[in-house]
Amino acid sequence: MTDFALIADNGVFVDKHMDLGSAALSIKGMTVSYGPEPALYSVDFNVEIGTLTAVIGPNGAGKSSLLKAAMGIIPTVSGQVRFFGQRLKKTRHRISYVPQRASVDWDFPATVKDVVLMGLYPIMGYLQRASLAHLDEVQSCLRKVGMQDFSDRQIGQLSGGQQQRVFLARALIQKADVYLLDEPLAGVDAATEKAIISVLKDLKKSGKTIIVVHHDLSTVLEYFDHVLFINKSPIAHGPAAEIFNEENLSVTYCGQLGAARLGVAGI
Repeated sequence: MTDFALIADNGVFVDKHMDLGSAALSIKGMTVSYGPEPALYSVDFNVEIGTLTAVIGPNGAGKSSLLKAAMGIIPTVSGQVRFFGQRLKKTRHRISYVPQRASVDWDFPATVKDVVLMGLYPIMGYLQRASLAHLDEVQSCLRKVGMQDFSDRQIGQLSGGQQQRVFLARALIQKADVYLLDEPLAGVDAATEKAIISVLKDLKKSGKTIIVVHHDLSTVLEYFDHVLFINKSPIAHGPAAEIFNEENLSVTYCGQLGAARLGVAGI
């Protein structure tokens, strides 16, 4: 287990084996419970700045809970979370979170433009009228995800893949440094998947940090440079080329995942 030192003056904890500047997200001893059984237990890991990380594990492994707990959406029983060495309340403006599509009320009477503008509310305020500059930003982000022609469409009238693109545009307009995405590729068509991954890779190239709950093991090596294997607790975390192997998959999925199902060379 990694040793951490806690600096009492400002509440920043530092991994003794890592330069703080290289840690976009640091989690130490996180436990999350919805009842008698923990959803996550004693989670420790660090995510370096400028990486594109896949969080993988079986159903019920705590993948979504990990992101929600890091964002303070659900409470933790114990543990510490730091973004860039600071508490969430000091860095929230640098973090963007995209929830699972299934958790959103798509009947809400909002247009695509309205949804993307919501990403600017922390800056412009909830009651302020959007300026022309704000609307230009909305269109710019919609163009990046191929949804510029749908700005006046009600969000519930879109396909699942289109809705996911709109939520990614809302994340982009926040100009965050860290992006947490919960199953952004679940149930989308091939064109949408390609578009989303292209945007995420562009963000990485610009120095952003992206953490993605991902379900398709056959695309991990193609899409991601780092992987976190998790099943209630972390199994392994590091460069995908080094740790995405049969051993870690077997431990993470309790030996229930046939290597032949992966479609990954060498596994």
